[in-house]
Amino acid sequence: MDEQSNVAAIPVGVVGLGLMGSSIVAALLISGHPVKAIAPIASDAENVHERIYTQLHYCQQAALTDSDEDLKARLEISQDYAVLADCQVVIECVVEKLAVKSEVYRKITDVVSAECIIGSNTSALPISELQPYVSNPGRFLGIHWAEPAFMTRFLEITCGKLTMPVFAERIFTLAHQWGKEPTLLKKDIRGFITNRLMYAVYREIFYQMESGNATREDLDKVFRYDAGSWMTLMGVFRRMDYLGLKDYAAALDNIFPQLSNAAGVPEMMQVMVAETARGIHNDRGLYPYGPGEGKQWDEAFTRFNLEIHSLAAKYSEEQVKGHLYKL
Repeated sequence: MDEQSNVAAIPVGVVGLGLMGSSIVAALLISGHPVKAIAPIASDAENVHERIYTQLHYCQQAALTDSDEDLKARLEISQDYAVLADCQVVIECVVEKLAVKSEVYRKITDVVSAECIIGSNTSALPISELQPYVSNPGRFLGIHWAEPAFMTRFLEITCGKLTMPVFAERIFTLAHQWGKEPTLLKKDIRGFITNRLMYAVYREIFYQMESGNATREDLDKVFRYDAGSWMTLMGVFRRMDYLGLKDYAAALDNIFPQLSNAAGVPEMMQVMVAETARGIHNDRGLYPYGPGEGKQWDEAFTRFNLEIHSLAAKYSEEQVKGHLYKL
């Protein structure tokens, strides 16, 4: 694969067309790729055209693409892995079960070339544990997207123990053509970067609620209106610089010993799992939802992403620095 090539000459495959997989398909289509999408299970195939076309319509609303009709023409959806034969990159996006993933990798490697890069969108399983199920494991790596994949600028590339740097560098370069600000994790640590950071927050927020120190609503408000007001612009380290650093050493010394170090699943989450709660997807979650209210939150999140994508683009690091140079 030539990084300088027009993306229209680089077919990309996606295996698994649930919520995340279909979102990745939309992201690749608006970037200009021909996309070969595989629905490995019957539930993935249900309403998949409608799901992807709806996402492409959102992209058009956000001015990420001119015409969704042109994009549809570059999309091939099938249950036959043979359509992946000419792909230069294939991204697996199926359930986080090793038995399922290993079978998917066998089917992919049976039809693609030895040079085809194979990536997993996994957010839970170590890349190094998945590599042995792929022939030529040096071409296998993590390509972890954030939902909605077609709107966020996030992409996390993770190397396993056997990943050859040249393949990671190719995806890193290509990711910029996908409109991403990719990170490259050269060591395969459990949870990668984004999950390790967020799960530290999850542990503490459950601890505070279960300890009776604050309500669910107030904990969410704190996160939305404090961290939510600066994260997209600054990130954590830049925020520390902005605040001046002077008091951080003392604050960290005082607060770190007080944070939760629980290793188990919070009781409230165990209850949610036992009740088969799926949040807005079945109107049963950590918050109560009336009939159809979950769909309203989904629609609100879509509208929000249309706006935040545009706002983030206006305040990229390069543009902030460029503004400073003009002052």
